[in-house]
Amino acid sequence: MLAVSAISMALVGIGAGPAMAQPVAEPAVPTTTTPPFTTPDTDSCPYAASPPPAIDLSEVPAPGSTAPQPLPIPAEAVGGERLAECGAVVPDGAPPLPADISATGFVVADMDSGAVLAAKDPHGRYRPASTIKILLALVALDELNLSTQITATAEDAEAEGSAVGIGKNGVYTNLQLMQGLVMASGNDAARALSTQLGGDAATVDKMNAKAAELGALDTRTATPSGLDGPGMASSAYDLALIFRAAMQNSTFAQLISTPMVQFPGYPKDPAIPEDQDRPGFALSNDNQLLYNYEGALGGKTGYTDDARQTFVAGAERNGRRLVVTIMKGDVLPIRPWEQAARLLDYGFALGPNSTVGNLVEPQSVSAVTSTRASEATPTLAQPPATASGSSSRQSEMQAQGDTVVRIAIGVIGAIVVIGLLWGARRLSRNR
Repeated sequence: MLAVSAISMALVGIGAGPAMAQPVAEPAVPTTTTPPFTTPDTDSCPYAASPPPAIDLSEVPAPGSTAPQPLPIPAEAVGGERLAECGAVVPDGAPPLPADISATGFVVADMDSGAVLAAKDPHGRYRPASTIKILLALVALDELNLSTQITATAEDAEAEGSAVGIGKNGVYTNLQLMQGLVMASGNDAARALSTQLGGDAATVDKMNAKAAELGALDTRTATPSGLDGPGMASSAYDLALIFRAAMQNSTFAQLISTPMVQFPGYPKDPAIPEDQDRPGFALSNDNQLLYNYEGALGGKTGYTDDARQTFVAGAERNGRRLVVTIMKGDVLPIRPWEQAARLLDYGFALGPNSTVGNLVEPQSVSAVTSTRASEATPTLAQPPATASGSSSRQSEMQAQGDTVVRIAIGVIGAIVVIGLLWGARRLSRNR
């Protein structure tokens, strides 16, 4: 014990001696101060035609192909004249926008009336990252049976980027793939869904056709999952349109508001002797606003190196539902979901008549699309019955109704004829 104490005292002396010998220095007076945080300046419309330059090679065209030209800018701003502005857009007499918003572009709008309450560079073109999975979800819900089971491939499991945890030879329903897509932003789920839609190229065409149908003229999808690619672009306004349309589908609304589900595992790979079966697991929703904001309806996160932070979400308060979209944000000074919360608070505080524009209804923008490219837009396949009530569904119901009427007329006619024959026979017997 004495030896240990002696060693301890020696060590203390070694550490303390020089420190005690040196005078304590006074802290230096800083000559400069860190400037306060400010929201990025977009007043000069730097992204009116194209997103900011890429910082990596994700948008380099494949050998033998060229990068697409920027989407034409409509002659009139979709949604109203004020939405052509590139800086902050607020109603007359409205209070200042909340501080600490690092998003370069954003929109706050009423999900039901379509009124745009506030915005910043609403039609500025940015990369959507995984928020574009909402558009993929719309296409998949139109075309795929959610009860159908698929067996995942190695290519599905090895998809680049974020993954829900699909494994080779794992068996999944399309509903489970949709959960992985929306709740965990799984690029592996996106690939498994796009394979059923005809492959990546066909899926991208269908997503772009759906965007055009909704009036999202700033949007061009390059990949089903939201990974950056040549020509990828969207806007805060377009994401609000897309989210609003998706929320009209009860299945989608349930998917994004689900906090947790059980997700299947997958079997071991027989080609790897030491491999083992992977058990199922609890899949949690990665949208923090869902857990931390009263009235949150759910939403979708997104991030790539070029897109930076993107975010789309909805919330309800006193029977009023709002959507908020954020593009090219950062995690500073506060996280994207916290920025979204502040913008939602701002929107809820505005009166119901406060507006700077509106979210257009699907197929109502034909008058302002003349400046778009003239190539034919791919058409969507006839979708099955969905909760969204599409025009094709209405046509199908009308055709079914016509068939029912024709059958009814035939049945009634047959009954009349039989009745006449029966009456004639009775009359003959009576005579």
